[in-house]
Amino acid sequence: MENKYEIYRKCIPIYLENNINEYLKYKDDKTYTIIDCLIDKIYGYINSALYSDEITKEQANKRQRYGRFFEK
Repeated sequence: MENKYEIYRKCIPIYLENNINEYLKYKDDKTYTIIDCLIDKIYGYINSALYSDEITKEQANKRQRYGRFFEK
């Protein structure tokens, strides 16, 4: 049975998933100096997806309740 995190990840737009995966790839890389720009880009995509009805308000609010929702 899938956990809630995995179900949530399957319900987001592919462009958002791709950016989350890029963040996860580079988040611990000290030579990747623009991680803050990537985080801002993800937040922008979250807002866009929310107002385009591609994600729910609950999904969008995960970033506020749990910090960065794209971290396990």
